[in-house]
Amino acid sequence: MRIGKVIGNIWATRKEEKLSGLKLLIVQPINVIDGSPDRAPIVAVDIISAGVGDTVIIVGGSSARGAAGDMGIPVDATIVGIVDDQEIDPSLI
Repeated sequence: MRIGKVIGNIWATRKEEKLSGLKLLIVQPINVIDGSPDRAPIVAVDIISAGVGDTVIIVGGSSARGAAGDMGIPVDATIVGIVDDQEIDPSLI
């Protein structure tokens, strides 16, 4: 699992049939320690009604397909949670 910030939406009129009805968001993966960008933004399927500005939990690979509801769905990332808060013990870093 990774943490990211939703930075935008994607609309696609024409897409793979199995993607029909799925909401697509642009997510910037972030460093969980300091919130800085970590990697390039990705497109993720949203199954929990996240929105722009939300910090989210993202799963990838087969976990992303399973969370989206069908192992045959062509997705690499799925948003599975919205982060309310986090606490990190600095003595363990």
